[in-house]
Amino acid sequence: MATAQHSGAAPAPGAAPPRAPGVRKTRHGSIERSRGRMSYLFVSGYTVLLFTFGLAPTLYAAYLSLTKEGQFVGFDNFVHVIQDFRFGPAVLHVALFVLFWLAGLVLFVVVLSLLVHGLASRGLSTGLRFVYYIPGALAGASSVMLWLFVLDPTVSPVSWVLHAMGMQTFVQTVSPGNLPVIFAIIAFWTGAGGWIVVLYGALNNVPGEVMEAAKIDGAGRLRTALSIQLPMMRKWISYMAVMSLAAGTQLFVEPRILSQASKGVVPVDYSLNQLAYLYAFKQTDHNGSAAIAILLLVVSLGLSMFFVIKGGLFERD
Repeated sequence: MATAQHSGAAPAPGAAPPRAPGVRKTRHGSIERSRGRMSYLFVSGYTVLLFTFGLAPTLYAAYLSLTKEGQFVGFDNFVHVIQDFRFGPAVLHVALFVLFWLAGLVLFVVVLSLLVHGLASRGLSTGLRFVYYIPGALAGASSVMLWLFVLDPTVSPVSWVLHAMGMQTFVQTVSPGNLPVIFAIIAFWTGAGGWIVVLYGALNNVPGEVMEAAKIDGAGRLRTALSIQLPMMRKWISYMAVMSLAAGTQLFVEPRILSQASKGVVPVDYSLNQLAYLYAFKQTDHNGSAAIAILLLVVSLGLSMFFVIKGGLFERD
């Protein structure tokens, strides 16, 4: 009797209420399992596309680069394309273009983003962001077609600038020595606006109390930008550099269209992608074309890892 009375006593203060026999606490667990299943569903489409159009072609290109007529030849295809007299100039052209483009992109995009962010209090940033973004709405080929008129001194709206630089004809403007800078300007005009919008959003994530503290300490705009805003934008700048590097090494549309417009003044093998195209579709040497693609991939991954490490892209704040 005493035992029955003890088992029916009220629970101690602060203790969880007793559950009826057979009832389990499953609501929280079921919600977590449901979220886990939904997350797999969301990434499944991307995973399929990544394997189909990314990983599978890369593995096939790696196989082609190491074989010849189905036989394993090691690095013979790589040696063959590197010894091609067109390979060295193509590497130099792409390297100069990427150098000019990344340097100009990082410098001007960061400066313009800071200026646009500084004008937010005056209500001017929305219009400026829209204006900067407009060129990015044009496709690459359409953008180059537009620049064909800009680069022709006879019809260009900025012909006075071209004349002042000693360029009287379209052929003089697109001479090979000018092409790295021209391609960098075209790429900047097309893609910089989108990155300005991205970095503007990154600047909005800088805590307001940090900016107020800088003002109280007497920091001017330049000191605030160098000591506070730029360090907090480091990951976004690194991300911009990685994505722009990946796009820059694939230079193809711009030199191809200019080559057709200039009737051969711009060489058809100006860039590495053009050379790979010639190997695949003019010389029917798919193994050599794959070797060029793998070389581009390796160099791009190496440079991307450099930006990722230096920019602390995967570091936790």
